[in-house]
Amino acid sequence: MFRKPKRLATSTAILAAITLAAVPATAVAAPSTPSNVRGGLPAQQVTHGLRDPFPLGVLPDRIELPDAFQPEGITNAGPVAWFGSLADGDIYRASLLTGEGEVISQGPGTPSVGLTVDMRGRLFVAGGPTGDARVVDGRTGEVLATYDFGGAFVNDVVLTGDSAYFTDSGRAVLYRVHLGPGGEPTGTFDEVALHGDWEQVDGFNANGITTSPGRRSLLVVNSTTGGLYRVDPDNGHADRVDLGGDLLTNGDGMLRVGRTLYVAQNLLNQVATVRLDRAASDGRVVETRTSDDFDTPTTIARFAGALYLPNARFTTTPEEDTEYWVTRLPLH
Repeated sequence: MFRKPKRLATSTAILAAITLAAVPATAVAAPSTPSNVRGGLPAQQVTHGLRDPFPLGVLPDRIELPDAFQPEGITNAGPVAWFGSLADGDIYRASLLTGEGEVISQGPGTPSVGLTVDMRGRLFVAGGPTGDARVVDGRTGEVLATYDFGGAFVNDVVLTGDSAYFTDSGRAVLYRVHLGPGGEPTGTFDEVALHGDWEQVDGFNANGITTSPGRRSLLVVNSTTGGLYRVDPDNGHADRVDLGGDLLTNGDGMLRVGRTLYVAQNLLNQVATVRLDRAASDGRVVETRTSDDFDTPTTIARFAGALYLPNARFTTTPEEDTEYWVTRLPLH
């Protein structure tokens, strides 16, 4: 258990808003029996026959986060994961092999929501109700760039070859940050208006975002309507993905692996698995999974044959000693 005081007033308001709507690493060695492991499987058994590049050990079924951390986003590069705090924007880095971690970047006193890491270890972090975003060095915690979008609730982010796209849950737009050579963040951004089939309603709208199987389009989930949309990244035209009548209500963070899309449905305490066609024009929910360990899972990372989901505990009033954790959900 960790003990760390947090500022709670701002995040309490954020949690209330979200509830109305009811995503280069340092090398980490794996001890054979970490002190904070709760059960788990040998690492060589969860890679489904693939050669395991990590030492034989036991993977934690649960990773404890600092008390009062209030996680929302997760991203990873192999066995190293980063988490953002809704309480004050801190960035916490942890080993998925051992469960051990530390705060590497003190937040600005405002939330960190969805985040993603690029190939050079830079973290792109959505700022929620402050309407901004920042780029953080995933190794040192240094803030490399900041962006003031003037948005309503900047929620999640995905990277393409030349841009970073951020969703806004309160406005029918995406914020597009232009990237330079090597994915270097530039100082410029613009808005891409969502239109076409996109339906903007009261409450939280655009939430999780990822790329389509061919990486030519973006996929965006609407938390309130449960609709999944394929969006043209150039002009914002949205086509609703035909899910055969299924809805992704309370859809939050998303992770795509090939043509398989995983969607965290936060207040429903479940993860939907969607099988997409090549064009991402059609899909079917082929599985819905839950866990007794879930308490409002918000976003998803994947490592060693399992999904990892931080539990935001939106229905629990945050206190300075409130516990938070990450659930490991084996894929098979």
